[in-house]
Amino acid sequence: MGLGWLGSRAADYPAMVSFLKDVLRLSPDIQEPGFAVFRLANGDTVEIFGADDQYHQRTTGPVVGFRVDDVPAAQAEMEAAGIEFFGSSESAPDGYSWSHFRAPDGNVYEIMSGPEVAG
Repeated sequence: MGLGWLGSRAADYPAMVSFLKDVLRLSPDIQEPGFAVFRLANGDTVEIFGADDQYHQRTTGPVVGFRVDDVPAAQAEMEAAGIEFFGSSESAPDGYSWSHFRAPDGNVYEIMSGPEVAG
């Protein structure tokens, strides 16, 4: 297991995108109004959501994605242990899959798997 994804809602979306680009020197894979995706050299992903983003409304704080080998299998095991998920796992055409859950601390996290970039 590892960390593979970080998503964060930003009250000041332009300032956060500027910070990632200008201070941390990350290049966006996707940048559009209210949503930006940055990929780190090792393939991990940082996504920033603006206030107008409709698709990431579950939380106001950062969400961390734990990398697992098999999302549906990990979800089944975690649900058997009493962890609450927000529905079934989802997949993207590029091979990523993910599922969000609420941990015992009350925060939202995700499990995810997908292609890794050799670094």
